[in-house]
Amino acid sequence: MKKKEIQFNPDEFLKAVEGVRDHVTGKRKITLRSTKVKLPPPAPEMAPEEIAAARNALNVSQTVFARLLNVPTVTAASWEKGRRKPSGAALRLLQIARKHPEALLEA
Repeated sequence: MKKKEIQFNPDEFLKAVEGVRDHVTGKRKITLRSTKVKLPPPAPEMAPEEIAAARNALNVSQTVFARLLNVPTVTAASWEKGRRKPSGAALRLLQIARKHPEALLEA
């Protein structure tokens, strides 16, 4: 087994240390290219009954619930009746509404 000789480059080392410093002090933003970030899994689909339960936990009407989610009232009603399915950001927001309903009221 050959041993590879390690070359110490002080300029590269200094650049790496400065990069860490800039990140820690907030001078450089986190990106997926520069940092490994543990992202949450995609939000699971929700049944119409679960959506209605999230709204009922807030004790609000469909109109108020729709406004809290920033969607048209007809969209929220369609979700609860099963005619349409929420996707993407709406699913994530509904997941938050189900787990932490007070978060919608604080926003």
